[in-house]
Amino acid sequence: MRRLINSGTARFPSRNRARLGFRGYAMFDKLLIANRGAIACRILRTLRTLQVKGVAVYSEADAASLHLMQADEAHSLGEGGAAGTYLAVDKILAIAKASGAKAIHPGYGFLSENAGFAQACEDAGIAFVGPTPEQLRVFGLKHTARALARQHGVPMLEGTELLDSLESAIAAAHTIGYPVMLKSTAGGGGIGMRVCRSAEELADSFEAVKRLGQNNFSDAGVFIEKYIQRARHLEVQVFGDGQGEVLALGVRDCSVQRRNQKVLEETPAPNLPHGMAEELCIAAVKLARAVNYRSAGTVEFVFDSEDQRFYFLEVNTRLQVEHGVTEQVWGVDLVSWMVQLAAGDLPPLDQLQAGLKPVGHAIQARLYAEDPGRDFQPCPGLLTAADFPPADGRSLRIDTWVEAGCEIPPYFDPMIAKLISWAPTREDASAGLIDALNETRLYGVETNRDYLRQIIADAPFSSGQPWTRCLEDLVYHADTFEVLSGGTQTSVQDYPGRLGYWAVGVPPSGPMDSRALRQGNGLLGNPEGCAALEITMSGPLLRFNTDAVVAVTGAHIPITLDGQACAMNTALFVSAGSTLSLGTIAGAGVRSYLCVRGGLDVPDYLGSKSTFTLGQFGGHGGRALRAGDVLHIAPLVERSAGQRIADEALEALTDVRRMRVIYGPHAAPEYFTEAYIERFFATDWEVHFNSSRTGVRLIGPKPEWVRADGGEAGLHPSNIHDNPYAIGAVDFTGDMPVILGPDGPSLGGFVCPVTIIEADLWQLGQLKAGDRVRFTPVSVEACHAERCGGALASEGYIPDAENPSAATPSSRASSLPQGSANFRESELVRESYIPDAENP
Repeated sequence: MRRLINSGTARFPSRNRARLGFRGYAMFDKLLIANRGAIACRILRTLRTLQVKGVAVYSEADAASLHLMQADEAHSLGEGGAAGTYLAVDKILAIAKASGAKAIHPGYGFLSENAGFAQACEDAGIAFVGPTPEQLRVFGLKHTARALARQHGVPMLEGTELLDSLESAIAAAHTIGYPVMLKSTAGGGGIGMRVCRSAEELADSFEAVKRLGQNNFSDAGVFIEKYIQRARHLEVQVFGDGQGEVLALGVRDCSVQRRNQKVLEETPAPNLPHGMAEELCIAAVKLARAVNYRSAGTVEFVFDSEDQRFYFLEVNTRLQVEHGVTEQVWGVDLVSWMVQLAAGDLPPLDQLQAGLKPVGHAIQARLYAEDPGRDFQPCPGLLTAADFPPADGRSLRIDTWVEAGCEIPPYFDPMIAKLISWAPTREDASAGLIDALNETRLYGVETNRDYLRQIIADAPFSSGQPWTRCLEDLVYHADTFEVLSGGTQTSVQDYPGRLGYWAVGVPPSGPMDSRALRQGNGLLGNPEGCAALEITMSGPLLRFNTDAVVAVTGAHIPITLDGQACAMNTALFVSAGSTLSLGTIAGAGVRSYLCVRGGLDVPDYLGSKSTFTLGQFGGHGGRALRAGDVLHIAPLVERSAGQRIADEALEALTDVRRMRVIYGPHAAPEYFTEAYIERFFATDWEVHFNSSRTGVRLIGPKPEWVRADGGEAGLHPSNIHDNPYAIGAVDFTGDMPVILGPDGPSLGGFVCPVTIIEADLWQLGQLKAGDRVRFTPVSVEACHAERCGGALASEGYIPDAENPSAATPSSRASSLPQGSANFRESELVRESYIPDAENP
């Protein structure tokens, strides 16, 4: 079931509209949104309030986006990236005409500031919800916008017109004085901007910036501005009626930027000199009135923190990504105003302004699918879990387009959501945003959530004195490790796995050798069920981005930490930046377990973190680890290391593995001959190469059946009507026995003469091709006694001989705690369904 998030605009009440608007004009019946993601969902929310049907368009890469499901109808733009989809003017106009949409809202980005698209809409008789084509042309190029601002007395940074050569650029920079900013006139989103501190840097950047402008905006024009060393990015939200009336809705501060791209935005702008906010608004309104500006727009300024002066930067002729903070503080719906104005239905601006009063403070954080630990590399992929805190639309607003199961495509901006916190004061709004980020849980792709939390706590932002390059001094810390190589098959498993769903065919999964995983967790002081890595045959290569304490248990596997050999069954301290390598199992056994103090931070799926690779769910992305994966771990609190598992607690793997079994329910004389059952127990069975977590196949004597076929159940004598299976049941699929594993089926139509008792199930995880197994029958009473006695009662832990006081309380204990373990084991027994030999 999809989780509904109330992310409506604060203090903007829903209302049922008549079809005739304020001035008697008919509101649009249907409007097309020429965009995707969070802004498409945001516009649809307003259309529902206005009782206007929303038409969505989408790239096939966005087929799981929420905006498709929230729209009244949705139309595909085809496969691929933006050029053939969201920038395809002909396709979008054709869909608008075919659907009967009378207006198009472009959102932000893509075609939102494209004068040609706005003109094409007008030519087709479709209302463009935004400025006029001419206004888009005037403000769309930075050098023409600068000329207009200069003409109307708006304060300007010293700069140039368009430059025709590198020589003229160097001459102008010499006159202005370094450092300077080289800019593409058609740039946006931080693209086409280079700080140049010398003639050499300017020469190196000149052609590169021209190419960026040409490739991204089809315009190679560049110019130079004086660069402000400690600048703040301020902007004024304006709204014009197209008839000369313009109102301003306060000042936003967007100074927290990474590589000229905004990360946090807020309003009102904090710590401005007295009266400067009013001066900024007056300048913005003057510029917008000069062109009879229509619809929503933003006038951007740069503020010099040293000389306390502001200068014109540019005009964005569209709805901004950060428009939500203004809506929260002013109690307006800018999208509604835009749509009503386009329909000729907006009340006069002086009437609207009369009822406006800013209240409180709002801060927005942009949540991206990107990895701050790898230079903010975009992280497309499947979002396996998406859990946002409850949003009331007032104190917390969340604009998003995702839910669990959405794919973050590689073609577009990787923004997942915008979290907007509102409160009466900046301090409370900041605290609310931290709380919201803390409660946001996203898995499957890396995100910048932790980076955002660190920014909010860092001095430049927390003090209310940010500047555009303040993030350059922030050192990102991540409680993660990166997978450099995944090994043969390395997956996340926890104990006892996924219980309670066996009856509907969902296996428990969990560790094949639960004993080894629980020993590792006990050694580290973790709860025994903590998620860990199960390693099969060859292990992974891992780079830790944070300090950690780990332990490797199970089958012996070579371990090196930064090239130095390390011991098995020992608590190892791993420093941030270190590389941990696990080699190839060469001796007895086939699975090892890497446990981390505090456990692995992956989401629960049906109550467990275990990976079920066949079902493609649980663990990390429902699959085995591969190079490039990043796993999160709990922050390290207890740093002690050196403790080890006592030798007597480690059971050696013998040449012939002896496994105790309960006899029945499908045995002799109903299915097998008595002689064959005796032979079954006397045989050293060989493990077949085609074995896995689903089941371990065995090679041995062909069964002697007492019947020719399965009757109504099938042609082979092994066939029976479907019946429940147990984990550890020896299931004859035809003439070959298979020991069913934790990823195996819950029921089936094959006979099961014996079932391995729970105390010996751990050995199943250490069987590999060529190993030999012998089964020994025991009574049900003996099985129960073994379980109640505690199979791990003898497991002890030895503290670090050189530092015994460093051992944690649980690592000094002579045995694992049994209270919670007994409950879990009894749950697992019920899950496994061990039959009664005397009453099958």
